[in-house]
Formats: sequence, structure tokens, C-alpha cells
Amino acid sequence: MSMADELTIRIAGEAGQGMQTIGFILSRTFKNSGLSIFANQDYMSRVRGGNNFFQIRISDKPLYALRSKADIIIALDKKSADIHKGYIASGGLIILDKKKLGVVDSDPVFFDVPLHEMAVTAAGSEIAINTVSCGVVAALTGINFNSLEAVIISAFEGKDEDIINKNVLAAKAGYDFAKDNFKDERFFVKTSPAKETILLNGNEAIAFGAIKAGCKFYSAYPMTPSTSIMDTVAHYADRFGILVEQAEDEIAAVNMILGASFAGVRSMAGTSGGGFALMVEGVSLAGMTETPIVIVDSQRPAPATGFPTRTEQADLDFVLHSGHGEFARAVYSPGSIEELFYLTVKAFNVAEKYQIPVIILTDQHLADSYRNIAPFDTGKAKAERFIIEKKDSGGISGYKRYLLTESGISPRAIPSWINDVIYADSDEHTEEGHITEDASVRIKMVEKRFYKKMAGLSKEVEKPTSYNIEGSQIILLGFGSTYGVMKEVCSSTSGAKTGFIHLPQVWPFPAEEMLRLLKGAKRIVTVENNAGAQLARLLRRETGIEVTDSILKYDGRPFDIDLLANRMAEICGK
Repeated sequence: MSMADELTIRIAGEAGQGMQTIGFILSRTFKNSGLSIFANQDYMSRVRGGNNFFQIRISDKPLYALRSKADIIIALDKKSADIHKGYIASGGLIILDKKKLGVVDSDPVFFDVPLHEMAVTAAGSEIAINTVSCGVVAALTGINFNSLEAVIISAFEGKDEDIINKNVLAAKAGYDFAKDNFKDERFFVKTSPAKETILLNGNEAIAFGAIKAGCKFYSAYPMTPSTSIMDTVAHYADRFGILVEQAEDEIAAVNMILGASFAGVRSMAGTSGGGFALMVEGVSLAGMTETPIVIVDSQRPAPATGFPTRTEQADLDFVLHSGHGEFARAVYSPGSIEELFYLTVKAFNVAEKYQIPVIILTDQHLADSYRNIAPFDTGKAKAERFIIEKKDSGGISGYKRYLLTESGISPRAIPSWINDVIYADSDEHTEEGHITEDASVRIKMVEKRFYKKMAGLSKEVEKPTSYNIEGSQIILLGFGSTYGVMKEVCSSTSGAKTGFIHLPQVWPFPAEEMLRLLKGAKRIVTVENNAGAQLARLLRRETGIEVTDSILKYDGRPFDIDLLANRMAEICGK
């Protein structure tokens, strides 16, 4: 029997029809069947109506990105059948209830399933169409029903036993219908014993990284696509002793984490570009008062409100230059679930060590996409504190909060832990923290906050990830969420030898390492979800290297493997 190497399954319908429910149940079922998962969501900025979809790519090999077309599409409304018919892969199938949706098209691409009738018969309600659909897909892909049943029971844990049983019956009805009426096994996938993996999205990884790093205060104003970081931290707040505060706006949020951090508490705020714009004055305040804070900018298309639920990478220039004046900062740009977790821990450590603001730059695609990965190695993610411990604070006298040192880093005491008064001010100040207009003091303080700290930060830059660049005809270059699509395209490209470099940190920029990696490169192509080729310009500014081309996408949607491969083919044909 021939089995599919990989499949993409898309669940499409109006907001409120339960695409996420189907997607999560199927994702967990496939994971428990030993398969790799890459799932992403495409949703409109509305609570009801519109057209959304949840897409799952599965394989027995690791997955990092999405495909442009789906092999199986579940259409929960007529509009979805019309819209997504153009996105069906060759030999693909659209599952729908023709009678309920009023579809008369006899195109063989449609697999007519009485979803609503089965839901009412088995569970007494059309709401169970979700579990019926899960049963249909499980049968089409050759998944054992017991695996699906176990996930459904787990998903409805805590519900009335009658509700659980009805949903299991609904799934079984869909499963049996598909087995009896679709004899083709072309969608069967190779299953294996369940591997020890965890299924989570990018925002959850950031939240878990913050918890592991010892974050004890999280403040934010809800802003898509960062909100689920706050939701996840709040879910575990009691367990880990974390205070979560939904602020009235982003200005309040950043000022709250500044105050908490000044008091010795590791603090974080999450937002998107529009909210970060309001936080910028607070970023400058952190730079002047040398207060460590961590901010997540989960990018979406702009200016202004833009596409609230879509993705983009257009805030790179903004975060590099945010805040007035010159002061040290670090900007991380993780490209995977794993990097989001480990670099969040590092962000807290670096922020506290250098007493600076640290920004984690992610985007909607990475924030909302799911993968199943090996459990995190918590031994590699250790919280490191850089404060004068309380037990060592009692005998301190003559304390200078902004003491000039060779490294630019002053010993940081926590208010009330020492007998001396600690002064902090947003004006220029002396070592003691008193306001001054002395030019010579000003020079020393700028050098402390900027030159000296940047020199230290530059020695701790997260090194770029490189793959297959030795002798490559084309080297792709990206940051953030383009990591996965570059990795998969370069691993599968035939013909021209292609490699890639991914930057998990964009500031301080790893100039020396990039000069070494790109020495002798024939063609350098940046892959960016923005219109201005911002990474290409940053590379030129910091190294003098000019890229050959830039593959840019700024329609609010992420790159997929097929699009990038096609664009590369066009470049090779120039």
C-alpha cells in the first residue's frame, strides 16, 4: 500500500464555527500517532462571520513551515467551498455537507458527507459537527479510531459524561461513514508509536520561557497577536507566584514593569507594533535609569491598526531605533518554537546583567503556529540573577546606583535591602543618581550606557544559524519566522546548491560573523515579510555587504514552501 509522505489538511468556515476545535483535536491525534505537526491559523478580525481556516501539515519527518495548497479541505460553510476550491492540491478532496450547504456542483473533488445529520443523530445537536469531521479525517488518513477517541475524551475532560459519550459517538459516525464510502487509501499516512513531544505555539513558548526565567510580573494591554502570552502566563500565575496585570493601555504597562523591575522583580510586557509605539518613551526611561525590562513585539501589518490578525516583519527598523537618544539594547528575533523559549530566558538574563531593555521580535505567524517538539532541556535554560543579594546588602554604605565601572555595569542594589537611599531619575545624573548638567559627567554617563555596555553585549551575541552555505550558489538570509521556510526549501532544492543563514539576534548585529559566513558568497538573497528589505539594508549598513536580491512579501500572509521555491526559481532564471 502506497502512503502519503505528507498531507496538509485545512478546516475552513466562518468565525465561531469551531475550526480551532477540529484543528486541535486532529493535531493531538496525529501527534499521538507518531507524526510531526506544523499547524497555522488564518483568521479575520471579527468574532462572527468572515472566512477563517486552521491548517495542519503532517508527516513522519520534521516539519517547519506550511504549504500553499491542501490535500484535504473541510468546508463548514458554502463560502469556504467556493473560496478554498482554488487551494486544493492535485488529487485533493473537499469534505462538505452538500444538502445542508445547498451545493449542487457534481465536481468529483467534493466528498459529500451528511455532517449535520450525523451530528444530530449521534449527539442530538449540530454542534457535534466538529467531532463528526474529526472522525471523517481520521478514517481518510488511516488513523486508528482509538487514538482519536482518547484525544476527544481528554479534550472534554471535566464535562458531563453524557457530553463526552455523545461526542465519541459523533466521531465514530463520521469515521464509519468515511470508511464505508471512501475506499481510496491515497491519504493514508505512516503512523508509529507516539514520541515524547509537546505541542505548542510560539506565544506559549515565550510564556513558558518567561516563567522559567523567573518572571514574577507581567503587564500588558490585550493586543493581537501577543495576547495569548498574557493568557498563558495568567493560567500558570498561581502555580508560580506571578502577578499578571491587564493595564489600561500600553503606556501604563511599560511603566508598571519598570516600577516592578526597579523593585527587583523580573518583569515583562507583550504587545504588537502599535502598542510598542506607545511604550517607546518607557524604553528610553529604561535606558536612562538602567532598569532591566523585557518587551515582546509580536509584529502585524501596519501602519496604525493595519491587518490586526495578519503577519509581517516590518518593525525591524523601528525596534532597533526606538526611543530617543543613544543607549544599549538587545533585540532577539527567534525563528522557531525552541528559540522562542530559550531566547526568552536569555532575554531576562541579559536585560538584568546589562541593566537594559531587551526586545523579543516575533510575529503573528510564529506566535500562532503550532509544532510538536522534543521537551525543552531546562538545564540549558537557567535563570541567572545579577543583583546584590539581600543577605549581602545589610552592610552597604555610600552606595552609588550609577557607579562608573570598566564594564559600564554598576552594582545593582534593591531598594529597602540596603540602608542607603537609592536615587533614580530620568534626567542626566551623577554616579549617586542626582540630577546634573555637568558636561564631563554627561560624557562619562553616555559612554557608560552606550559604548561600554554595547561592547559587552557584542561578546554575547547569539550566533547566526547557517546551513549548506559552503560553495552554495545562492544563500538565503532571514530573521524571525522565515527560519522554517528557508530550512525546508534549502533542504529540498534540487539543481542550484542553496544554503541559508538565519539571524536569531539582530542587535547587536553579528557583523564579524556575517562577514565570515558570507565571504565569497556568489548570490545573497534576503527573505523578508516586509516591503522595504529592512534586513538587506541593515546588513549593508553594518557590514558593507550588498545583497543580490530580496524576496519580499507584505500581503499580511506568511511565506510558504511553494511560494519561496517558485520565487527562487525566478531569481535563478534571471
